[in-house]
Amino acid sequence: MYSGRSNTQPELAFRMLFRFAGRPVEDLLRPRTWDFQVRLECEDCRGAAPWHFEAPDAGRFGGAVTDVVAPARASGKTAAYTATVTTTGVRTPLVSPELRRLTRDYLAAGYRWQMVPVAMQADYRLVHDLGSTSCIAASLLLAERFREAGHRAEAKRGWFCGVLGGALDLPHASVEVEDDDGVLKTVDIAKAQLAARLSADTDAFQELCLGSVYNKVIPSTASGNAAFATHDCGSRTPVHVRADIRSLR
Repeated sequence: MYSGRSNTQPELAFRMLFRFAGRPVEDLLRPRTWDFQVRLECEDCRGAAPWHFEAPDAGRFGGAVTDVVAPARASGKTAAYTATVTTTGVRTPLVSPELRRLTRDYLAAGYRWQMVPVAMQADYRLVHDLGSTSCIAASLLLAERFREAGHRAEAKRGWFCGVLGGALDLPHASVEVEDDDGVLKTVDIAKAQLAARLSADTDAFQELCLGSVYNKVIPSTASGNAAFATHDCGSRTPVHVRADIRSLR
């Protein structure tokens, strides 16, 4: 992906996935509705027990979650969560010079984006010491730097939607930070970094990632290094979460 050849499989694949980033950003600001379905599986289940799922939280940024069917309070090794989720975009660019400086410094640091196991991403200092980055690791580190600068900030997880018609399960993470104007902003640092790497005509989208929200991301209640789901059966094996998110309109 960093070869600069433009015809390698990773470059071609990511350019296809990010083709939306070179289009007018107005399409990313309109309301969109998603059929949100998640299957939960406890592979080493030790019996019926309560489930906990970090649900979509689109209302935090002007969206909505309706028609919710949550997992039964106590059930076996599989469960499901379904809902209709509406997301919308809004332009709220960062106004704090310090937040913008910290964001620019991160993007200029030269970290290489990689597919990193989720458990390793939580050790964000190790990931960055290796010269690598990922959406969770980047968001955890940037949130820490924002807090050190005196801002209330937290890395939050969610889902990146509308990729190959819902054929890919793409958990996501970004930073939620309170700006100098008192407004809660979202810094989608990983998407800004990838867009800059893959295409020269994504400046408008990169700017949208620095404070604003857009309709292809569904936020959740999960913090940046937390699991999407747990099953209280006593198993130590992480719950497998498979999302199928399809656009309705």
